[in-house]
Amino acid sequence: MRAVVAFLLLLCSLAVSHGNGRGMMSMSGRGSPHRPGPGLGPRPGPGPGLLPCPSPGPRPRPAPVRRNCREGPRLYGAMQIDAGMGQVVVADKYKRTYFLSGLTFYRLGRLGMKHVTVGAGGLWGTCHTNKVYKYVAGDFKLDKGLSMHQVDAGGDGQIVGVGSGSYNAYCLKEETASGFCGRRTLSWTSLSRKMMYYSCGPRMGCWGVDKRHRIWITKNISPTNCRTSGWTAVPGPRRKMIEVSSDGKVYGVTTTGRIYER
Repeated sequence: MRAVVAFLLLLCSLAVSHGNGRGMMSMSGRGSPHRPGPGLGPRPGPGPGLLPCPSPGPRPRPAPVRRNCREGPRLYGAMQIDAGMGQVVVADKYKRTYFLSGLTFYRLGRLGMKHVTVGAGGLWGTCHTNKVYKYVAGDFKLDKGLSMHQVDAGGDGQIVGVGSGSYNAYCLKEETASGFCGRRTLSWTSLSRKMMYYSCGPRMGCWGVDKRHRIWITKNISPTNCRTSGWTAVPGPRRKMIEVSSDGKVYGVTTTGRIYER
């Protein structure tokens, strides 16, 4: 009986000394790091009755990208601007058209345009009566076909546009666009989609905004026959304008005037 009592006292003494050792280590905070002996692995995880470490909360949303924009060369009354193939073109509030060379804007042609665009398909524009023109040999040449309130030349050579009044999206084949010199009526292909603004790029397909300010994308459009891969809605704030750059970026302007980059 005495042997059993002595054994129990020994166990209690060991438990108390072990508990004091753990308490001293946790209070000091600078004790020697635990080094498992030979053949021992890492310490086991929390046992029964111990609370696990709290799971991390939701990741913070990334801060908006801020660009250090600088004022460009000044042009009084600039209303619309487009860049492509290393060129910059502008239409002002008087419907005059300019191109940028160095730090100076120079007048383009004798006719006035309300919207101009430049890219692989050439330099095109629409006038105040929504007639479509191409800049050829120093002046704008009229296309006697469909009327457009906006055109874009940023794709792989094809020209796309939005019909005035109908808001139908159209495409002009690359071969037709490149060979046009103002001597015939162009034949545009309907894309069976209504848009308010429409833009293409060589790497990101074509993007558009409809009359309800929703965003649509077709990832592929053929410059030879204007066939698309179908249209997909893109979630996001309501847009009134969208542009696709030649390096694969997409820029959108919301109905409240905020600019987004994708």
